[in-house]
Amino acid sequence: MEAFDALMGGFAIALQPTTLMWGFVGCFVGTLVGVLPGIGPALTIALLLPLTYHVPATSMFVMFAGIYYGAAYGGSTTSILLNTPGESAAVVTALEGNKMARRGRAGQALATAAIGSFVAGTIGTLALTFVAPWVVEAALAFGPAEYFSLMVLSVVAVSAVLGNSMLRGLVALGLGLLLGMVGVDLQTGQPRFTFGRPELLDGIEVTVAAVGLFAVGEALYLAWQGRESKGGEVMKLTGSLWMSKSDWARSWKAWFRGAFFGFPIGAMPAGGAELPTLLSYYTEKKLSKHPEEFGHGAIEGVAGPEAANNAAAAGVLMPLLTLGIPTSATAAIMLSAFEGYGIQTGPQLFSQQSGLVWTLIASLYIGNVILLVLNLPLVSLWVKLLKIPPPWLYAGIIVISTAGVYGAGNSVFNVGLLFVFGLLGYIMRRFDFPAAPLIVGLILAPLGEQSMRQALTISQGDWSTFFTRPLSGSLMAVSVLLLVAPAIWRQIRRS
Repeated sequence: MEAFDALMGGFAIALQPTTLMWGFVGCFVGTLVGVLPGIGPALTIALLLPLTYHVPATSMFVMFAGIYYGAAYGGSTTSILLNTPGESAAVVTALEGNKMARRGRAGQALATAAIGSFVAGTIGTLALTFVAPWVVEAALAFGPAEYFSLMVLSVVAVSAVLGNSMLRGLVALGLGLLLGMVGVDLQTGQPRFTFGRPELLDGIEVTVAAVGLFAVGEALYLAWQGRESKGGEVMKLTGSLWMSKSDWARSWKAWFRGAFFGFPIGAMPAGGAELPTLLSYYTEKKLSKHPEEFGHGAIEGVAGPEAANNAAAAGVLMPLLTLGIPTSATAAIMLSAFEGYGIQTGPQLFSQQSGLVWTLIASLYIGNVILLVLNLPLVSLWVKLLKIPPPWLYAGIIVISTAGVYGAGNSVFNVGLLFVFGLLGYIMRRFDFPAAPLIVGLILAPLGEQSMRQALTISQGDWSTFFTRPLSGSLMAVSVLLLVAPAIWRQIRRS
């Protein structure tokens, strides 16, 4: 009942004209970047991080949530019409969606994707509303030792998940932890790794690092990659967008099954949206009464994965808000935005920033409705946007990034740092090192160090406190499991 009352308070703020406007802008921009291949929500939110210096936190996070949900919606458009997923989680949608478009059923494919996204997004948001407070209640028992163990779990989970190689993820994480040590030591007051630069005494600005790695670095990588890329054929949108009675009958069960896969897997530390979309696709293929249509344009193969994708987006927000664990690149960027506002995510967030959290959750319900209204009528506009020359996009990203970082602090040093991180981001992308663990390490290093020192002070220097306390020990055990389980699984598969 408390969650319901808090949610109603969130709706009261979310329905105010200013907050509603930010939500609408986020949904529109999110759909736009979901449609444009190679852009994505992580890059877009990173690009907008300098706005955190000027826009109130509630409005900013409502817009970020709209971008996140909108990108999950928009990614299906290019998957279906261009066979080029705008987001990695939309790869599975392309398998059947583009085949439907080639058979003249692009309208029905887009309709089941949009409606399924709405249904599953709403289910996921409902689960977030009523499950998150339980997670918070359990986490309020945390002390310094538990917080340190939780941060160990965060960085291990992110390094293990956000890359094709755990070793590369751990290298990126280690670099982030090292960069997080830059600045004045809070215990002794001594400067560390500043090289005599007064601009580094407060540490490396997370916003500058995130914009450099994700926006500038990604733009440089996409520009390099674009030398050899060839444009695909954009399928024409023919026929009605309205689904037939048979289409509805074949879609609605897939929507609910997709939501069932999406939310819990998205909420796991090793979750994300790619796994539930694959599981949903193969489940629909096994359960379908028309298995012969799979590979030739089966509507269930679009409905289920798209529902799983959007339910996973809600699931990813739960560990971020309740425990401060980002399980995707976008969540890692949002974590840096919280850091920019001086807000610490985790169990205390629901009590210290209750208004912000519940307004954000309420805006997700409203955003789902906005996205359903936006997506279908504006499909022809999204198709036209696919014809924008990529070099214009890359140049615009770099110009906006530079202007945003310089405008935030009027610092030429920060602009130089932006391009240092941009070059680092390009190199990491080029050699398949994930950037998100670096950002997470940069954010969590000072917080983890403080928690570790406090725990050791309480235990009089006894390191076993991190393993003998039940909650802390459990979190450490999960961290070890995440580290060794992939290697053990590979070994089992080989034998």
